[in-house]
Amino acid sequence: MGRIRRWAPRVVGIVVTLACLVGAGRLLWPQPGLDEQPGSTERQLAFVRDSLDEGSDTAAQELFPEGYIFSNVLYGLAWVQAAHTDSALRDKAVRESRWALTRLESDEGRAIFSPRLQPAYGVFWAGWTNWLRGAILSLGRSEPEEVQRFSTHSSEIAQAFTAAETPFLQAYQGQAWPVDSTVAMASLRLHDKLFGAKYTPVIDRWLEQAKTRLDPATGLLPHQVSPADGSMTTGARATSQTAIHRFLPEIDPAFAKSQYALYREQFVAYPGGFGPALREYPKGVDGGGDVDSGPLIAGISLSATVVAQGAARVNGDRDLAAAIGSEGELLGLPLGLPGSKRYAFGLMPIGDAFVVWSSTARLLTEPTTAVGRDLRWWWRLPWLSLLIAIAIAPWIRTLIRHARHRTPAPDRAERTLAA
Repeated sequence: MGRIRRWAPRVVGIVVTLACLVGAGRLLWPQPGLDEQPGSTERQLAFVRDSLDEGSDTAAQELFPEGYIFSNVLYGLAWVQAAHTDSALRDKAVRESRWALTRLESDEGRAIFSPRLQPAYGVFWAGWTNWLRGAILSLGRSEPEEVQRFSTHSSEIAQAFTAAETPFLQAYQGQAWPVDSTVAMASLRLHDKLFGAKYTPVIDRWLEQAKTRLDPATGLLPHQVSPADGSMTTGARATSQTAIHRFLPEIDPAFAKSQYALYREQFVAYPGGFGPALREYPKGVDGGGDVDSGPLIAGISLSATVVAQGAARVNGDRDLAAAIGSEGELLGLPLGLPGSKRYAFGLMPIGDAFVVWSSTARLLTEPTTAVGRDLRWWWRLPWLSLLIAIAIAPWIRTLIRHARHRTPAPDRAERTLAA
């Protein structure tokens, strides 16, 4: 037992130090460029698919209202994005994304949405589902009935926007969020990209109306609005902004560029010197977390930060995308196995779906152009300093003891003089 007591602290110290070295390596490892994707993408998707087969989408639905939809639609979209980067994945991407689409269109996928809304089942369900339909067709493996369904649903969405007095349609009865309409509008732009300009007047009208309903405090699209006239009820928040900026460049690159600059200025933060990360509320505004943002840490939304990687990629913000990716490899507790990769030990598969969707993000309607934006060049230093401190901590007593032993005792002459 005495030997165990002597060696246990050393073993723990070795484990802690090795973990810090691995973390530092992950933080420093180069991230893929805007036209690349992580080498682990297929393994990440394999884990998400296995989780879906085991019912992770139904479990996510119990955590928040759109858990089932997001679990499936992000899986399908990540496959499409991956195949656009690596053409060798196209056949499998078409198969898997079609599988995801059938789940969105199932009774379970539509269960919480109202068929009486316009478009049917509300703009959240209609927009995300239609975006996935168009994304699948963008791979060039289309069947006539798939094209027809995309055309029919796009027409229904366009008619709903044309008939409305507000640019922000309802997702649920009496509730509207601009981000949902942004996704739906992107699906119309994708339709025009694939099959010729048809909905340009609808898109132009939507942009004109949206620009008159910006959050006056930030200049950005608001978080939540009145379903009657689209007037703001809740100002801009990162939870919705990160998704908005993932889709706005698909609709209007010029408007997206100006909006992204405001978003980056007001939401990217370095709490305590650590970061970059995304505040849930604009700088100078404090608030609590909710079911969308999750718990906030020093005002930071982890979910918004994950999605911000995708927003940065499609807006050409290479440095921010790479920084968030590196932090995810450090803090996300990734576990890589021969056939899969998961984060947070795989305890929250929907989180893995958001990660792989964001890390493979790319535009489907426009080419991405890299734009130089300011990022603190020393952003890694606080993380590395913390890792070094943790790595050394288990050995402090040993180092002090060795230092004392190395200090030479005063010789006899020195003791005599001192006396």
